[in-house]
Amino acid sequence: MKLFSWLFVVILLNSIFNFATNLPQNVGEDVPAGKLNSLSYAPFRDGQDPMLGSFPSVKQLDEDLALMGQVTHSIRTYASAEGSMPLIPDLAKKHGLTLLQGAWLGALKPDNAIEIAALIRSANEHPDVIKRVLVGNEVLLRGDLKPDELIDYIRQVKRAVKQPVSYADVWSMYMKYPELIKEVDFITIHILPYWEDEPIAVADAPAHIERIYKQVQQEADLIAPHKPILIGESGWPSGGKQRGLSVPSVVNEARFIRDFIKVANKNGFDYNIVEAFDQPWKAAFEGTIGAKWGLYDSSRRQVFSLTGDVSEHSTWCRTLAAATVLFLGIVTLFRKDTPNLNTPRLISFLAITQILATVFVSQIETLWLISYTDFQRFQTLIILSFNTFLVSFVLLRISAVLNQKIPAPELAKRLYACLLMVIIFALVKTTILAWDGRYVDFPTTVTQLWVVSLVALAAINYFIEKMPVANSVNLTALLGYVPSKLTCLKRVSYWLMGLSGALIMGESYSFMASRDFIMAYPSMIPRLATAILFTLTNTQLLFWLASLGILAVPFYVSGKTCRND
Repeated sequence: MKLFSWLFVVILLNSIFNFATNLPQNVGEDVPAGKLNSLSYAPFRDGQDPMLGSFPSVKQLDEDLALMGQVTHSIRTYASAEGSMPLIPDLAKKHGLTLLQGAWLGALKPDNAIEIAALIRSANEHPDVIKRVLVGNEVLLRGDLKPDELIDYIRQVKRAVKQPVSYADVWSMYMKYPELIKEVDFITIHILPYWEDEPIAVADAPAHIERIYKQVQQEADLIAPHKPILIGESGWPSGGKQRGLSVPSVVNEARFIRDFIKVANKNGFDYNIVEAFDQPWKAAFEGTIGAKWGLYDSSRRQVFSLTGDVSEHSTWCRTLAAATVLFLGIVTLFRKDTPNLNTPRLISFLAITQILATVFVSQIETLWLISYTDFQRFQTLIILSFNTFLVSFVLLRISAVLNQKIPAPELAKRLYACLLMVIIFALVKTTILAWDGRYVDFPTTVTQLWVVSLVALAAINYFIEKMPVANSVNLTALLGYVPSKLTCLKRVSYWLMGLSGALIMGESYSFMASRDFIMAYPSMIPRLATAILFTLTNTQLLFWLASLGILAVPFYVSGKTCRND
């Protein structure tokens, strides 16, 4: 009866916690009429990739454009010649959409010629649908073309079509190459606060966009007065790596779009939101962050609504149900070990088991949702298989400690082997992050199960077994095992802490080396201080550093204790 009573209490408290932390949030005023002015459209779904020549079918394009007809008045495309892209203008007309059509330019002149020809042909065949055209997208930012080469393409298109012609790039490229302002019929700038060299918090993003727009307008008026300006891309990611104060999340994406549209309408800004659908294929080049800018996911499920409150995790009930079922399953498996536990030990076992089940289910959901290719899904299956064994070993260890039994030596060795594998993974990923982590996620999700397990074991040792703090966190107390090569123990902690320092330096340097950041902070000391401030206010980075610290402590304490002995 005691077991069932505390089972009910633990499940109830976990349900209340999940309910309270997943309440819908107010993200600002509704989008007027629930429709955007314009929305970027790349049509690729799971398994489709323009780099591999895999394009959607006519039916899929038709479904997409029917869906977009409900949320936007116009769409922006980025290519004209490849795959099924030439079909978009006719389908857009069918669903009452106008088109800002682009030609994708790169370093290869034959491919550029095909794209330019397709853009010209499409613009001339669909003047009632294609209202403006864009010659290239961020080609100067990528360094694929020189300004003079790009201008030649712009002039070629201007001679051949009647629609206004422009070129799209980040706003600083128009400042760097002001000669472009004379060549285009309207200026198309991308203002993406998340990607700024000096990242912007979502609350400050609308004011930042307003400031940048007016700065570009002021500069442009000196060269070509009153030339129209289009904000060709502005948006916010719903997931991925945090940069400084720029935090990707569903709620922040919804809040950004609502606030941005309010500012745009107040100032009369012409704008296009990036983007309609999440793009899994971009993850290969830009990590999770590159794939998570859509109003809809790659399966065409709405990420958030343009009206009403927004939830960060709309599927939290499903996750809670799965975690509860797993929790009950684990308790059933350990039913023979619980009757003899006193109340504090029983509560400890149930609470830790519930936490581990919740973390495990959350990890499965998170990792699977960002596994876009067969190789990524294979990696995720390997991680989940490993963590299944890990949870089993940890629960056996916790049960033995709470029942005051001597664990089997083989269990201790398996736990230690699992810990070493996690340590190796953490060392490798931290090295990559420190060296060049622009598109690399902090791997907290992968290691959090082991981190939570170490904390849980240490808590049992300290609060239940009444061990001194130092003794409660050494490897013997945590795992019941100390390796034979004791001299290596402290080295592991030094490697982890050393790489933590390297990560802070690498993140800070990535800000300091940025062109716009240097211009904003020309003096070294203010630039360094600001870069470090951005680094140390990154909550994702701090959580990863905390994870490394938790992994390091047992090795440091064990090594120190062995040396003193």
